[in-house]
Amino acid sequence: MFCAVFPDADVIGFKFGIPYGHVLGHRGLTHSFFFALIFAFIIVAVFFRKHNFFGKGWWIILGYLFVCTASHGVLDAMTTGGKGIAFFAPFENGRYFFPDEFRRLRVSPIGIQHFFGEWGIRVMKSEFLWVWIPCIFVMLSAAFVRLIGGRK
Repeated sequence: MFCAVFPDADVIGFKFGIPYGHVLGHRGLTHSFFFALIFAFIIVAVFFRKHNFFGKGWWIILGYLFVCTASHGVLDAMTTGGKGIAFFAPFENGRYFFPDEFRRLRVSPIGIQHFFGEWGIRVMKSEFLWVWIPCIFVMLSAAFVRLIGGRK
């Protein structure tokens, strides 16, 4: 969960005058695939030292944490607002969204004070519809397949 939400720590840049479109700005470097890989590597190196470095378990944990971290930028690219995601930062700072037919998530307000209100409720409804329901469906389907696969 920490890996999935950490990319939004970049909003602190607003307090230091870093513009939105800067590589260190909101939805910049911390939302990139490169950052997701480096961040996952750091988390594995610090918190999973008992696993053999570059062993099978190490790679599985690294891959899982990479996907958790990268999922933040991917989901942000499906929102209805903002200036796009710098998927390829720091190598390229272009900002990208998915095509309009995949941009169904309401963009979340920046700042906690705006989140607790009508805007935040709209965001939660769209996330429930477009993220939570499909995830629940996939989890239940996987559980069903495992259950059926266990019977012979």
